[in-house]
Amino acid sequence: MKNIGIGTGRRKTSVARVYIREGKGSVTVNNKNMDDYFATPEQVQMAKRPLFVTASDTRYDVIITVYGGGLNGQAGACSHGIARALAQVDASNHSSLKANGLLTRDSRMVERKKYGQRGARRRFQFSKR
Repeated sequence: MKNIGIGTGRRKTSVARVYIREGKGSVTVNNKNMDDYFATPEQVQMAKRPLFVTASDTRYDVIITVYGGGLNGQAGACSHGIARALAQVDASNHSSLKANGLLTRDSRMVERKKYGQRGARRRFQFSKR
């Protein structure tokens, strides 16, 4: 089977490579069924949202390779990658995906720890005397 759409999705430190091909609607994540891979139904729903928005949940088979981060970040990365691949497959999908905010990369990441401090913003306890 030939891939008809490829998209890369990112969220926090997770990266998802998404391949879309013609099929019946199966979604596999790291060689597992999506329902088996993700822990909660909310994560599955978040990842599949672009397919429901474009009404193409039964038209394509989706193969996803995802790594890095936790399951919530990976679900967000999958959603972003699926949206990008669907926009590549059919240009008419772009407007509905954009209107639902699915093509926008969520740039929020963990702030780095600074030297001389306990964390990103937390300081060591100050002693006046």
